[in-house]
Amino acid sequence: MQQKIGFIGTGNMAGAMIKGLTNKFSEIYKHVYVTDKNLKKAEDMCKELHINLCENNIEIIKKAKILIIAVKPNVYGDVLQEIKDVITKEHIIVSIAAGISIKYIEGFFSQPIKIIRTMPNTPAFVGEGMTAITPNKEVTDEELDTVLSIFESIGKTDVIDEKLMDTVTAISGSSPAYVYLFIEALADGGVLQGLSREKAYTYAAQAVLGAAKMVLETGKHPGELKDNVCSPGGTTIEAVYTLEKNHFRGTIIEAMEACTEKARKMANNK
Repeated sequence: MQQKIGFIGTGNMAGAMIKGLTNKFSEIYKHVYVTDKNLKKAEDMCKELHINLCENNIEIIKKAKILIIAVKPNVYGDVLQEIKDVITKEHIIVSIAAGISIKYIEGFFSQPIKIIRTMPNTPAFVGEGMTAITPNKEVTDEELDTVLSIFESIGKTDVIDEKLMDTVTAISGSSPAYVYLFIEALADGGVLQGLSREKAYTYAAQAVLGAAKMVLETGKHPGELKDNVCSPGGTTIEAVYTLEKNHFRGTIIEAMEACTEKARKMANNK
């Protein structure tokens, strides 16, 4: 990894990505640049991770070829407006925000430019992220592979059609929040039955981690794995019956529908 990578914005996801890169590529810190409207925040990140500081967005564009715009969706337009006249056909703009389409970014530029839209999620902070990636037609296969390598430093990646990106927001980008609610509910149930809060969170979180790993590593259908736990007339099938009576699966699907629709509205408002 010899490409120079610039991060506009120093939020949590930028920090996770830079830490992933430095763990995977021993010398990459020499080629990573950051800037932020809050320059003190960028300076602190540079000191912590031994990367390079740029004082503004224009400077970072001159330093780096791959530009990861790691700011909130509501300020994307301001950043693009500022950099539109200094971006060249050699740069690659990488978006990591929900609701920011390739078409929206292209609309700021008078010439064709390379754009890659992505949707990472917060488990990237522990190297277990899932990132959906969509390039526009200007991006070469080699350039796409380079960007894939960046995101593979924080977990798994998948190249998809952009029309599925709002769905990915619901099933991957936002879903850790649903899982945290589930873990919290499991733990509350454990506390109700006498477990300490600390032990309850450990048991619940490890169960979710192990179950997810079973799905990924065995390749078995989740329904089959569920059936393997449900002995006839046993405790687990009694719990599953209660969940089904209370519309457990239907509620999750409806939550995903609401999340997907919100992502579409955000995109349409751009």
